[in-house]
Amino acid sequence: MPDVLTPLAFAHGPAMKNRFALAPLTNLQSHPDGRLSDDEFRWLTKRAEGGFGMTMTCAAHVQRIGQGFPGQLGVFGDEHLEGLTRLATAIKANDSLAKVQLHHAGMRSPRELIGEAPVCPSDNAEFGARGLSTGEVEQLVEDFVAAACRAERAGFDGVELHGAHGYVLAQFLSPEINRRQDRYGGSLENRARIIREIIAGVRARCRADFSLGVRLSPERFGLKLMEIRQVAGELMAEGRIDYLDLSLWDYAKEPVEDEFKGRTLMSWFTDLPRGGVRLGCAGKVMSGADVRACLERGMDFVFLGRAAILHHDYPKKYAADPDFTPASLPVTEAHLRQEGLGPAFVQYMRTWKGFVAEAETQTAE
Repeated sequence: MPDVLTPLAFAHGPAMKNRFALAPLTNLQSHPDGRLSDDEFRWLTKRAEGGFGMTMTCAAHVQRIGQGFPGQLGVFGDEHLEGLTRLATAIKANDSLAKVQLHHAGMRSPRELIGEAPVCPSDNAEFGARGLSTGEVEQLVEDFVAAACRAERAGFDGVELHGAHGYVLAQFLSPEINRRQDRYGGSLENRARIIREIIAGVRARCRADFSLGVRLSPERFGLKLMEIRQVAGELMAEGRIDYLDLSLWDYAKEPVEDEFKGRTLMSWFTDLPRGGVRLGCAGKVMSGADVRACLERGMDFVFLGRAAILHHDYPKKYAADPDFTPASLPVTEAHLRQEGLGPAFVQYMRTWKGFVAEAETQTAE
């Protein structure tokens, strides 16, 4: 097992100074037009200051129509460059890799937010979404690539493609949601084509040392474990990406599909040949023991979400005490503000059951 505090090299770009990455976390703090706010700047740079080897933005939308939630960071226009440049500079000044997660919500874009019907690989009555034309899919590929180029111009070390959680790239992967008849639908090869075309575009148009990762989730949202395992295996074998980010919900859980139970969901990926591609995971990685368990079971690094919300300096706390355990929930609003969360983010955390103490409890403290 690698030491959690040792560097991790990638095929492209600089190494991480340790095995701790900040998970891409929705925080609702950007301006309505997608420009970076001071609150979001503070939230992210505080994690870089706290010792994370990689600091990643929240999901940043690559098309205006792809916005998935209010206060979402944008990377679809040059108007976003000023804030993105400021952010990349500050993250890298703290010896942390600066990454943007590229995102499009697809059918999960709220109509009331984007002002029109959301788009999807195919018409979807449940979400009131319309299917994209072949030309529009080609434009979507171009806009993902253009967003990566914009992140590069802003000074980021790399980007991650959000292919998880039922957003547009995962919608293409889903045989339930994607019922297209063109080259982007049907076989798994066709359904994964959009991801491969984006990867090819980023590699062709960004500098040689620009880092590229892909986030996948192996189940839910109409996804099939064996199909995602196949995609993951092929992406690692092709060697055009630097890492896979597996969103597992719980790193220790078993698959939901009965025929694959009896071993952890994670294990269906750690046994794949990975060449020079690194493997990271997120999913209830909270204590120092959890971090080590992930590495012991074959991960190269970990993405921290809730634990990073609770402690901006989690890596430093781990370095001082490898058995460090985060603060018990619920925590007070004062705790979250001290950890660099702005008012909008604190209010969002109130929607996470049991995360933030009720007002009377906080008054008592």
